[in-house]
Amino acid sequence: MTRTFAPLAAALLLAVPAFAADTYAIDTSHSKANFRVKHFGVSWFYGQFHELSGTVTWDTKAPAASSIDLSIKADSLFTADKKRDDHLKAPDFFNTKEFPTITFKSKSVAQAGGKMKVTGDVTLHGVTKPITADFEFVGEGKDPWGGYRAGWEARITIKRSEFGMKFMEGGIGDDINVVISLEGIKK
Repeated sequence: MTRTFAPLAAALLLAVPAFAADTYAIDTSHSKANFRVKHFGVSWFYGQFHELSGTVTWDTKAPAASSIDLSIKADSLFTADKKRDDHLKAPDFFNTKEFPTITFKSKSVAQAGGKMKVTGDVTLHGVTKPITADFEFVGEGKDPWGGYRAGWEARITIKRSEFGMKFMEGGIGDDINVVISLEGIKK
């Protein structure tokens, strides 16, 4: 009986489709990195980076097979005030001429309740540090042009002083809350 069951089991296993991770190219026009930081301890100050690129490889069935490779053009910083933007891009803060990109490369993805915990390395201002981000799969579906899209949102907090950005400590908060909204087009 085991001899007849073995070929049947093998045939059934081969008939079951294998799930594979899908790779999405980040859609720059629909992806942003928003941040907030305390200003003189009395209010929140907000800004945004407009130019993100990279890929998200996502496997809803096996999260550990997922990965994120993100690059943010530091010069795309926007706060709605040109003078402030120029200062934030200068050596006191982001020093975008010397450090033109902010990157994140994931090392692991793990299920944590209804969300994912994504651990990886962020490189900012020439310094690389490990971080863990709360990562949420927002949704997926066809777009009007025949493509297929998916979206995610990540939330992290970084200490700017750990990345060598110490100008105006005390006046500008050390903790920067970042929300990264990504939309990708399936390759």
